Amino acid sequence: MRAFSYERASSPQAAAQAAMARDNAKFIAGGTNLLDLMKLEIETPTHLVDVNGLGLDTIEETDAGGLRIGALVSNTALAADERVRRDYGVLTRAIVAGASGQLRNKATTGGNLLQRTRCPYFYDTNMPCNKRAPGTGCSAIEGFSRSLAAIGGSDFCIATYPGDMAVAMRVLDAEIETVDPDGETRTIPIADFHKLPGETPEVENELRPGELITAVTLPASVGGRHFYHKVRDRSSYAFALVSVAAIVNEDGTGRVALGGIAPKPWRDETAEAEMPNGASAVMRRLLADAKPTEENQFKVPLAERTLAAVLSEAKG
Repeated sequence: MRAFSYERASSPQAAAQAAMARDNAKFIAGGTNLLDLMKLEIETPTHLVDVNGLGLDTIEETDAGGLRIGALVSNTALAADERVRRDYGVLTRAIVAGASGQLRNKATTGGNLLQRTRCPYFYDTNMPCNKRAPGTGCSAIEGFSRSLAAIGGSDFCIATYPGDMAVAMRVLDAEIETVDPDGETRTIPIADFHKLPGETPEVENELRPGELITAVTLPASVGGRHFYHKVRDRSSYAFALVSVAAIVNEDGTGRVALGGIAPKPWRDETAEAEMPNGASAVMRRLLADAKPTEENQFKVPLAERTLAAVLSEAKG
């Protein structure tokens, strides 16, 4: 790990200002992803801004009937919250499906949204990787790609977004609140937060320099039965090959988002009109533009079978 300087921020705006004032500065909260990347010298920040003391660790009800989740709420606390378990069960199920209890105790809501890919070539600093070192090439396209993106990738990158929580938040239409160094706030729909790689896979989200996530807001509950099915190579502490976050109503309508299959949580609201017609109809539209590799083409039928299992369970 390379040397770095460190400071504790006194307010969200002060944190944003501190990050903006230093070249290659990073925010640190739980550090469950950042510290690993620093040890491997994939991330080499020269300055860390500690945001743990900013009081962004509460879950509050909103006037619109939803919840406002502070960016520093731990994954454990979020999954266990009675209101989340009652009204947003897909979120609790997704969080519990990810990582270990120890990591969930440290991982934060804001940090979880920002976790970086687990592509093996991103983690191997001896191999070319456009996401880690722009312009060097993508080793995964002609390499081992079983766990990587079957849709949404580009000629520059086929890495997947690794998280579970964001997939559930995508199906819930969450919004992300931020503050910048000037104290200006804005709200970003989660549909727009994570970016597809295109020609700039190193640009992973919509955050601007120095901008800090302060909260995530969930709209009022939409009801229905909530599901999160995660298919992986082993039953614990493994990233998804395919995951399905779904909300299914009594009449068969609902919502669905996929994880483990694209560079961002994957949802197409137009495909959801097909839910009463079954998983095959949904996936024909949801994955119509899929371009899997020879090694990961199994993900397309696997996603369909996983959604079919969800719809079957929803019918009782």
